[in-house]
Amino acid sequence: MQLPYAWAKNHRLVIAPLQNIPTLLYSPATPPWALQEAQQSYKDLPSQLTDETHIETALNTSYSKSDDAAAIVDAAANEIDLDGMMQDMPAVEDLLEMNDDAPIIRMINALFTQAARDGASDIHIEVFETHSVVRYRVDGTLRDIVRPRRALHNALISRIKIMANLDIAEKRLPQDGRIALRVGGRAIDVRVSTLPTGHGERAVMRLLDKSAGRLDLSALGMESSKLNQLRDLIHRPHGIVLITGPTGSGKTTTLYAALSVLDSNTTNILTVEDPIEYDLAGVSQTQVNPRINLHFSTALRAILRQDPDVIMIGEIRDLETAQIAVQASLTGHLVLATLHTNDAVSAVTRLIEMGVEPFLLASTLQGVLAQRLLRKLCPSCKTPAPDQTARWLSQGCEKCAHTGYSQRTGVHELFVLGNELRRLIGAGADESQLRHYAQQHGMHSLYQDGLRWVEQGISSLEELKRVTRMDES
Repeated sequence: MQLPYAWAKNHRLVIAPLQNIPTLLYSPATPPWALQEAQQSYKDLPSQLTDETHIETALNTSYSKSDDAAAIVDAAANEIDLDGMMQDMPAVEDLLEMNDDAPIIRMINALFTQAARDGASDIHIEVFETHSVVRYRVDGTLRDIVRPRRALHNALISRIKIMANLDIAEKRLPQDGRIALRVGGRAIDVRVSTLPTGHGERAVMRLLDKSAGRLDLSALGMESSKLNQLRDLIHRPHGIVLITGPTGSGKTTTLYAALSVLDSNTTNILTVEDPIEYDLAGVSQTQVNPRINLHFSTALRAILRQDPDVIMIGEIRDLETAQIAVQASLTGHLVLATLHTNDAVSAVTRLIEMGVEPFLLASTLQGVLAQRLLRKLCPSCKTPAPDQTARWLSQGCEKCAHTGYSQRTGVHELFVLGNELRRLIGAGADESQLRHYAQQHGMHSLYQDGLRWVEQGISSLEELKRVTRMDES
C-alpha cells in the first residue's frame, strides 16, 4: 500500500506508520487537490500534517525498502525481450523514480536499493555454466543474495554497462566506469569493473555513499591512549603519517577522519586521490586520471606549488610518489598517506624496498597506524560461550542475515617513532628488531588490541583470529 514514488515526492505525501498505525502524512507544501485525491483513494487511513523533514525521512524509509530483489528477479526471468526493454530506461534524477515496466530495470533498481539499505560496500554479479549469482559484501564478507537464471546474465551486464557509459559490444576486454545514482534521496557513486571469464563477463560494483559524511576519529573504535597519540601526530607541523592495511580495512575513512580534526579555515589542505570517495568541505581534492597522464606523482608536483600546509595522498604506490612525499615533509609539510602492508612496522621495510633512503625515512616518518575492521557480534542473537576459550559466540538470526555479526569496529596498531627508533632505521635495523623494540616500549599488536573487544563481549575470539591471523604470534 503505497502511492507512486514520483507523485508522492512531488506532492509531499507519503503513507508511513505513525505510532504503529499506517497514516497518510502530508506537509504544508502539499497541494489541497493532491491531498483530497489521496484521501479518496485511501479512505480508511487517518491523515496527519507534519513537517518537511519528517516527510523526507518517511519517503526515504518507505520506498527504499519497497523492492525485494529475489521476487523481482524471479518475475523478470519469465520475460522474453529483455534486451529491448533495457534500452527504454528513462533518465531520472532518483533511481526510485524509474519507470517500473521493464523487468531488467526493476531488477537493477532492486539490487542497488537493497544494497544501499543493507549497507553493502560491493555488488558482485558473477556467471557460471548453469547460473549466475549476485552477492553483496556486507561488513567485509560476501553473501549470496539472488541467483538469476543464466539467460538473464548478459542482459544484466549490458544494462550496467549502459549506465556506466561502457562499450556494450566489447566483451573480450576488462572495462572500468562509474555510475552516479540517487537512491531514496541518498547520493551514491558506483565504481564499475567488468572482467571477461570462461562463461561470460562478470561485474563488480563498489558503492560509495556520498551522504555518509566525515567520521570523527573518536568513532573509529580506537583505544583512548592511541587516539591521543594519533591526534598528536596529525597536529605536527611536518613529517609523514601513514595508514596501512589491506583493501577494505577502512584506511581512507581514517584519513578523512584525521583531516576533519584539522582546521581547514586556517590550514591549506590538498589531496590527491583515486578515486575521490567523499567530498570534504574546505579541502581541495584532486582526482588522478591515468588516461591523461595525471598520476599521483604528477598531481603531487603541482600541489607543492599551491602553497599547501597538509597534503593527503590516497596511496603511495611507487618510488616517485614516495620520494615526493619525503621531500614535501622535509620542506615543512605534513603528509598523510596510505600504504598496503600487513602491519605498522613493515611500512618501514616497504618504503625502503621501494628505494627510499633509510636516513631520509628516519628523519621524516612520524608514525604508522595499521588497522583492521572487526565484525561485531549481533546483539540480538549472541550468547555466552560454554567454556573459557571465548566469552561470547554468534548464533545468527534474521536481523544479521544469519551471519551472527552486525556492523564493524576497528583494531589498531600504532607505531610512533622516537629518537631510538629513528637511529635504528638509519642504521639499517631489520623489521624484527624494530618490532621488538616498539613492543618492548608499549606498542600493542593488532591481535593484542582486539582482545579488548573480545573481553567486552563486543566481538568473538574467532573473528579476531580471522582478521589478525598474520599477527597472533
